[in-house]
Amino acid sequence: MRLLLVNPNTTAAMTEEMAVAARSVASPDVEIEPVTARRGVASIDGYHDELLGAAAVAEAIEEHDGDFDGAIVACFGDPGLYAARELTRAPVVGIAEASFLLASTLGERFSILTTLERGVPPLADVVRLYGFEPRCASIRATGLTVLEADAEPERAADALEQVGQTAIREDHADVICLGCGGMVGLRERLEERLGVPVIEGVPAAVGVVQALIRAGLRTSKARGFKQPEPNAYTA
Repeated sequence: MRLLLVNPNTTAAMTEEMAVAARSVASPDVEIEPVTARRGVASIDGYHDELLGAAAVAEAIEEHDGDFDGAIVACFGDPGLYAARELTRAPVVGIAEASFLLASTLGERFSILTTLERGVPPLADVVRLYGFEPRCASIRATGLTVLEADAEPERAADALEQVGQTAIREDHADVICLGCGGMVGLRERLEERLGVPVIEGVPAAVGVVQALIRAGLRTSKARGFKQPEPNAYTA
């Protein structure tokens, strides 16, 4: 089984960190193929960045279609996820949607811990789009940028612990979703500190997409995810 792991930002070091996390939970017969956006932004912190990341996701899926059995959009806003599903019959899973699905099996309500405050509204849009509003207790920001959270894991863990405690105490969350693809490698220490299940998006998505492939399930082409019709494109 071959899984394409698409990082919608241009930071190759983050791609490799996420690939390591993906390989740590993948079955022995699964190959993880990481892809970094060739153009766009170094990190995705808001609506503008997500737009550029979505284009990078669509480009990667179109370029590699036929070379993978399933794909993962490795940014917590799931930029370009629906466009990716238009472009291939292979299952494509976003790390946010996968996290919400797993969180809903582990507790009554989950909170998302993210980076900057400006990233909260886009995540609220994603929660609403996927229909998880009744299960989402809160979305709380650490104040760290994506690149800071990725480069300084101890600082990130401390900040996540602080806002996570608030989410559990004040928002009554009983599951925590780490709302950034770069927040890999923090789950165990945060679970120990917080005392509730903590979900990292990339490993969650690996589990979901593997299950879909093993069940023989593919993306529906009946309506919204039909292959796009040929269209004039100006570069």
